[in-house]
Amino acid sequence: MTTVRINFSDDVPLVQWKDGSIRVKGSRVLLHIIVSAFQQGNTPKKIHHSFPTASVTQIKAVIDWYLNNKSEADAYLEEEEAEGEKLRIEIQSRPEYKAQTELLKRKREEFLRHRQEQLI
Repeated sequence: MTTVRINFSDDVPLVQWKDGSIRVKGSRVLLHIIVSAFQQGNTPKKIHHSFPTASVTQIKAVIDWYLNNKSEADAYLEEEEAEGEKLRIEIQSRPEYKAQTELLKRKREEFLRHRQEQLI
């Protein structure tokens, strides 16, 4: 759970849920989704096309907030990234995950071998 808590003014269409995630008001679109898409060069209109529950106006306001509060936002985003990485490592270390991964690798190899045999 995120420890970085951010209070938003009423003109910023962001809200922080009890679980710590920051989302666009009235949607489930996460702050990091908007910021990441923006950093990749996507326009607010293109971001809206991918996430229509967030309006273009909201997306523009979120980007504006991000640019004006970069240090605070980046601290939150870095913590979220670290928590996600910790969870990924935990999941991948579970024996059942490792067993399932090995099973999928074997099945993929069998599939590719069978397909190659059919081409010959």
